[in-house]
Amino acid sequence: MIAICPTVTATDRHEYRQQIERLAPFAHRVHIDLMDGVFAPTTSPTLPEIWWPETMLADLHLMYRSPTEHTQEIIDLKPHLAIVHAEAEGDLVGMAHELHSHGVNVGVALLAETQVHAVGGILEAADQVLIFSGHLGFHGGEANTILLSKIGRIRERNSHADIAWDGGINDLNASALIDAGVSVLNVGGYIQSASDPQAAYAKMETLVQEKTL
Repeated sequence: MIAICPTVTATDRHEYRQQIERLAPFAHRVHIDLMDGVFAPTTSPTLPEIWWPETMLADLHLMYRSPTEHTQEIIDLKPHLAIVHAEAEGDLVGMAHELHSHGVNVGVALLAETQVHAVGGILEAADQVLIFSGHLGFHGGEANTILLSKIGRIRERNSHADIAWDGGINDLNASALIDAGVSVLNVGGYIQSASDPQAAYAKMETLVQEKTL
């Protein structure tokens, strides 16, 4: 099954609320970017400040240098998924085990320059592997499809994880990403910046339905 996850990338609580409320009428699952101002150059609302409607599943993308310091806060929020970066500090595998024990799925994100062979055991522990082709802490960016070559190497180490993509997804490249094996489309500016976000989401849904018929 292909999932469309509109992204929320906000630098303050007001912008965060605006983006969540923009998506609430139609999105079933959202991808929430959280930035620490260190790993990512911008800052977002903190974990205790974020929320989402009960009708949504939430994936938390932790663009944090030290995500392990926030394990209990994540458990308290009960998201569908928590994504850490392979390039982050700390015992990421231990964090994954702790999150799994509390029913939280775990993802690992790889920056464009990060090679699959350089990623530690968090890759095998992950329920999702996210190929990142965007700009940390910002909507937009380009979908650098050269990075799709990572999928085969990821599959050699983890055959069960969902493959996700973040960065530059739109109606022109979504089909190619799906054909390559991406099953989670984290869609940012194409939806959030659209004059009619719901129509943009519906167009992505139609593309996905055509690919799965």
